[in-house]
Amino acid sequence: MNADIKVRGDARPLEVNAFARARAEDVSAAAECGVHGVVISISTSDIHIERKLRRTRNWVLAQVEEAAAEAKRYELAFTVSAEDASRTSLSFLVEFYRLAEGLGARMVRYCDSLGVDDPFTVYKRISHIRRAVSVPIELHMHNDFGMATANALAGIRAGASSLAASIGGFGERTGNSPLEEVVMALKYLYGVDMDIDTSLFRKAAEYVADTSKRAIPVWKAIIGTNVFAHESGIHADGILKNPSNYEAFSPEEVGLQRQLIIGKHSGSKALIHKFKEEFGVELDPDTADRLLGLVRATAVELKRPLFDKELSLLYEGLVAGRRTTGDG
Repeated sequence: MNADIKVRGDARPLEVNAFARARAEDVSAAAECGVHGVVISISTSDIHIERKLRRTRNWVLAQVEEAAAEAKRYELAFTVSAEDASRTSLSFLVEFYRLAEGLGARMVRYCDSLGVDDPFTVYKRISHIRRAVSVPIELHMHNDFGMATANALAGIRAGASSLAASIGGFGERTGNSPLEEVVMALKYLYGVDMDIDTSLFRKAAEYVADTSKRAIPVWKAIIGTNVFAHESGIHADGILKNPSNYEAFSPEEVGLQRQLIIGKHSGSKALIHKFKEEFGVELDPDTADRLLGLVRATAVELKRPLFDKELSLLYEGLVAGRRTTGDG
């Protein structure tokens, strides 16, 4: 494999890094593939050291030294990663990272391997580590308790300068910090623009989902199709007056489209707007009220919002009925 990947236009150059256990043979195998760098990983928590590795803390430190020496022999940039960092004592974690810094690591990685951190503990721990070492800190968060994005933001606020994220949050078990969530949160909650073309988020997520045979939940934050789907009468009315009433950013910004869903929670204004904009039909207030009653009853019966064809059939039935009875 040749790591010198070509990119088009003004895209940023790609850098290929290989994941390696803290073993010299892993590092040399990665070097032979032509990568730019390696991430040297080993467990640092006592529970992993004693019950998984069945070794000692000193053995862990010695393994990192050996792997780092091999990386330097091949002139590979290297990051030293602490697996299960969230359950590692802070004193040993600092010792581990200081060793990595002294060995020439360009970065150290903090892994919440079980997703057991919360934003408050992450902030405290990363702040402590930041004061103890000068090498950049990278975060690798898991989402077991649904806090991967929140923990990432807390860690960044505490001084971490890098984050391992994945498109759609795809990853082992409950996944990792979703790239799109972190990028959009930084932009709209903290005013930090990462200069990323966010309009490709949905397209990229669909590609990853299709390739990995995993669905994107419709309720998925940022990129789910329901993010900009409005059914409630109050919400739909607010959106029609000004999208910023119920949208923090435009759907086009993440590659989605706004949808006005017509169902049991809909109001007449949304119905009138839908028929005018999508069907070219001007509904008078009386017709809209009558049709809305039919829509709500049908949606309740079907236990879902209505499709466009169903709306058209209800309207046609209402108009035909009025003609038959001479009403209106």
